[in-house]
Amino acid sequence: MPLINFAKREITYKLVYYGTGLGGKTTNLKYIHGQVNQACRGEMISLATETERTLFFDFMPLELDLVNGFRARIAIYTVPGQEEYDLSRKQILRGCDGIIFVADSSSVRQDANIESLKNMRENLIFNKLKLEEIPWILQYNKRDLADAVPLEKLEQNLNQARVPYFEACALEGLGVFATLKAVIKEMVNRTKAPK
Repeated sequence: MPLINFAKREITYKLVYYGTGLGGKTTNLKYIHGQVNQACRGEMISLATETERTLFFDFMPLELDLVNGFRARIAIYTVPGQEEYDLSRKQILRGCDGIIFVADSSSVRQDANIESLKNMRENLIFNKLKLEEIPWILQYNKRDLADAVPLEKLEQNLNQARVPYFEACALEGLGVFATLKAVIKEMVNRTKAPK
């Protein structure tokens, strides 16, 4: 559930990019940060090692138009893809309002995608959250690779829930904003829906 500050008339949503290590989560965030008007975004905080892997999270607040008369903000995080940082993944998922699962299209990363999706479900349960109750989108990244798995196979392996999906090449920005807009729309629509 988003954080609502009635005094400031502000709603803050928490969006988490989840997926395997080096799958493109941070690349998505860097592209978004570089393209969004400075007046609408905050600083991006990135904690990385010398191999450019995010250790904990990337965080980027993004300002949006009004939602029900409130100013909307999206706090965007990425989780570390490496298994040894599972505790960080659990912490970052706590209280999330939406998820973008970034799947690596490379044929050699398919088992890692399946394992990461399973881990995401487990970590949501740990946080007493149900994936079926959270807006989430699949992004099939790295579609430009020579060994990219066919879309039908990715859908079969990763999208049993039949959630919306987008093909992407985050390095070039292809599909990045389409994915982001789709999940934001779902999060906002849930806020506007009568309870």
